[in-house]
Amino acid sequence: MADFVLALDQGTTSSRAIVFDGAYRIRGLAQREFPQHFPKPGWVEHDPDDLWRTIVETMRAALADAGLAASDIAAIGITNQRETAIVWDRKTGRAIHNAIVWQDRRTADLCAQLKADGSEGLIVERTGLLADSYFSATKIAWILDHVEGARTRAEKGELAFGTVDTWLLWHLTGGKQHVTDATNASRTMLYNIDTGEWDEDLLRLLHVPRAMLPEIKDCIDDFGATDPSLFGVSIAIRGVAGDQQAATVGQACFKPSMMKSTYGTGCFALLNTGHERVPSKNRLLTTVAYRIHGQTTYALEGSIFIAGAAVQWLRDGLGILQRADQSGSLAAQADPQQEVYLVPAFTGLGAPWWQPDARGALYGLTRNTGPNEIARAALESVCFQTRDLLDAMRQDWPAGADTVLRVDGGMVASDWTMQRLADILNSPVDRPVVLETTALGAAWLAGCGAGVWPDQQGFASSWRVDHRFEPKMEMEVRNRALAGWRLAVERTMWTGDRGAPPSLKL
Repeated sequence: MADFVLALDQGTTSSRAIVFDGAYRIRGLAQREFPQHFPKPGWVEHDPDDLWRTIVETMRAALADAGLAASDIAAIGITNQRETAIVWDRKTGRAIHNAIVWQDRRTADLCAQLKADGSEGLIVERTGLLADSYFSATKIAWILDHVEGARTRAEKGELAFGTVDTWLLWHLTGGKQHVTDATNASRTMLYNIDTGEWDEDLLRLLHVPRAMLPEIKDCIDDFGATDPSLFGVSIAIRGVAGDQQAATVGQACFKPSMMKSTYGTGCFALLNTGHERVPSKNRLLTTVAYRIHGQTTYALEGSIFIAGAAVQWLRDGLGILQRADQSGSLAAQADPQQEVYLVPAFTGLGAPWWQPDARGALYGLTRNTGPNEIARAALESVCFQTRDLLDAMRQDWPAGADTVLRVDGGMVASDWTMQRLADILNSPVDRPVVLETTALGAAWLAGCGAGVWPDQQGFASSWRVDHRFEPKMEMEVRNRALAGWRLAVERTMWTGDRGAPPSLKL
């Protein structure tokens, strides 16, 4: 059997398909961006048909780029933006509303009510998550309550819910498979991470009908096969994982205390805690790293909503960049005497603050501040946020204190950014040879599931570092920068209806 595997990576701003061979080399690649929809401030939507259309387009283009036919592919692996919620008609396969994206904050008031009612404790106990609009459950409830007749239809079993993986699997298999994997299920706020099943108490609390939920499978499993009408033959689908968990797999973080951080639209750091579920005292998430052969491996996760999106804002919003990859060179030319901080709370602040009402702010501007200083502030904001996550993880689980961070995602191609990350963390940072770790993780799951790629140990032995960035910043400079950052975050979390925080009272 051929050892080519096709990885589908459906992300927040684009869809990609990558063909890997048995040596984990990229043989074909295609990418398509799709529109973002912002109906109201804080609302973010996708047209589900755009997600499906661009996936099919990239699959065909990647095969053509590799010079392969569909019959040459041993299996498909899927990885996807997590938490994004889609509800569709089981008969027609048509979505009844736009997908509500993970960044969307429209259900923040409902989450605040859950906290006020004392329900967050149950949510944390069962799911390892916090009561936040980041997750899928309140998005589902919103759709059912705002699309006419939707709740009644859902209770009758006429509607299906899925995160993006489930939406794609449904259409790839011609409507034969309504399934998800444990990692995506664990991000819905409805999945019990101890039992590995949907939680009936949470379904009642969030008013989500059980009839609309998909079956939950392992990350390596039989997810059906593509409908022959799509590519002329059926291709087995054998691996699925949410994007951050797929990156954890792609970085071969299979042992407890191994940690990775992905720098895409957002930044997501996962620390493998093995088969031990570690509760967080610092408002991190306890989540499923992966589930293979029925065995769950857990992780502590810190979620930052804005990372690469800050660079996109520099390019598309401010126009100070023509290309995203220019940000590092601008930052390197910034005036070192100017202490400019960007707190990129464009859609609220994630871990460890979880302040949905916070909004972005720039501090320390002078008449001499220009594009260079703002670019540096944008890149440094990602480094500072990562430091906050790492500090919280070390407090929650001291066993992972000395881990070396493995990084991936679009931003890690910038040497300047990675060196500044190592400086701010005061810890080494490893950039791997294969940067497409999210897609590679999905590919390994599928290749292993199809029996054409090796097991975990064999795959882990292939991981190679491209460059290790060692910290070089003087301690006094680092401490001053961190103090300025933390003051900027404190000020950003202040909103007029809450009163000033203690350090700002007049």
